[in-house]
Order: sequence, then structure tokens, then C-alpha cells
Amino acid sequence: MKSLWNVIVENHIKTVITITIIVNLLIVLLSFIPGYVGDLPTWISRLPLMNAILNSFTFLFLLLALVAILKRNITLHQRFIYAAFTTTSFFLISYVTFHFMAESTPYGGTGVIVGFYYFILITHIILAAAIVPLALMSFFTGFKDMRSTHRKWVRWTMPLWLYVSATGVLVYVMISPYYTF
Repeated sequence: MKSLWNVIVENHIKTVITITIIVNLLIVLLSFIPGYVGDLPTWISRLPLMNAILNSFTFLFLLLALVAILKRNITLHQRFIYAAFTTTSFFLISYVTFHFMAESTPYGGTGVIVGFYYFILITHIILAAAIVPLALMSFFTGFKDMRSTHRKWVRWTMPLWLYVSATGVLVYVMISPYYTF
């Protein structure tokens, strides 16, 4: 009898499609759910900072994974990729929890910086949705040692995932002065 993990890996395309739909649909649905009424619990108000920290670690782990693979250290590369997936997974749980509980915070900046903020935010959102299937396909093709296919996926995945994790931190830095909690 096959383990659940073996079934997931063997059917990685179905797994990627399923996870992509669930994650992206959940994020879209959160934008239509009203936030918590009343004062937010203190731990909820700390989640945006936690999200930025997790995104920072993801960025760092991805850079270290890139350096490791450029030095042909596959084992170290894999470990940093596992670390990046771990911090990204914790980020996703934290992000969903925060946005389920809290109202959206409008950006309060003025002038040219507003255009810059919304450019970063919009590109971050679009690419964050796209990174879900890209990262998962990169992961599974790497895990299954499909090297030529893996290289094709990561050519797109690595720079986009680095951008998404870096801009996640930047969005936090720019919006944090306008939080009301």
C-alpha cells in the first residue's frame, strides 16, 4: 500500500493544481470577509510583523539555496529549499489568520510614493498568486530528480519567488505606519 506522500508525489501535477486552486481561492475569499469586530487580540496585531520576518527568512533561504546549487552542493541546496518552503508555509498560515481576523489597512502615503507603493503591491499580489504553482512544480520536479525539467521551472521560479518575498517585506514596511491597532 502506498503512503499518502507517495501518492502526492506520483500525482504531482494534480497536487500542484489542487493546492494552487485552494490557496489562491482562499486568499481571494479573504478579501470579501469582514474583519473582527472590536479590539484585535494582541497576538493578531503582531502577525504582520511576523509575516515580514517570515518573508525575510524565505528570501534569505532562497538566496542561500541559489548559492548552494551554483556551487553544486545539492544536499545544501535541498535543505535551504525545504527551509524556504517551511517559512513560506508558516507565512501563509499567519497571513490567512491575520486577514481573516483584521480589516484591510488603506495606504496613507501621499505623492509619488503612492504610485510606487501600488506598483509594488499589485506586482507582489499577481506574482504571489503565480508563484504557488511555479514553486510547487519546481519542488516536485527537483524532488523526483527530473533535473532538466526542474531547471526549466526554476529559471522562472527563483527570480519571481525572490521578488515576491522581498516585496512582501517592502509592502509591510510601507503600510505598517498606517495600522490602527
